[in-house]
Amino acid sequence: MGFLAQVNLADIVFLKSVFQLEHLPAVEYPEIAFAGRSNVGKSSLINRLVNRKALVKVSARPGKTQSLNFFLVGQALYLVDLPGYGYARVSQEMQARWQGLITGYLETRKTLRGVVVIIDVRHAPKPQDLEVISWLRERGIFFIAVYTKTDKLSGNELSKQVVILDRGLGVSASERVLFSSKTGIGREKLLECLDSFFL
Repeated sequence: MGFLAQVNLADIVFLKSVFQLEHLPAVEYPEIAFAGRSNVGKSSLINRLVNRKALVKVSARPGKTQSLNFFLVGQALYLVDLPGYGYARVSQEMQARWQGLITGYLETRKTLRGVVVIIDVRHAPKPQDLEVISWLRERGIFFIAVYTKTDKLSGNELSKQVVILDRGLGVSASERVLFSSKTGIGREKLLECLDSFFL
């Protein structure tokens, strides 16, 4: 039985927002982080993953998440919602602060097991997504790419887009999951992939 099968995902509470690395919670439980461009659907994905409708606030305003948001699951696991990257309308100073917070966390957090990189399947590969995936690879940090919003495309369009993204991001079929927060497609597959972070 995998680690996540032993955790009650519905038993989840918001713990804290962290704006500075020195305010991170005590190193106590394993952690899975969720990264993605602003407005890519991180909040919706986390809500679907834990089968809660509004645990993570979904905002129509990109760039709203400015902190590392920690959620405690079943007294056994932290899910960490990272600030969205690539939002042009925040100041360069703010972008640099986010970047420092995110990279500092990812590079130094000993309990981090892996990162879920969320990518909108409808768009061409974005340089920032490729940068994040390459950066995680270089540092040997486990990741899984999640191509989300698959319900927005027809079967043929989806197949074409998946091939384009796989090539553009250098991702193999075993390194990504096709997902829809709306229908729940891909949820079980994603849970299986997350379980592999604990092997």
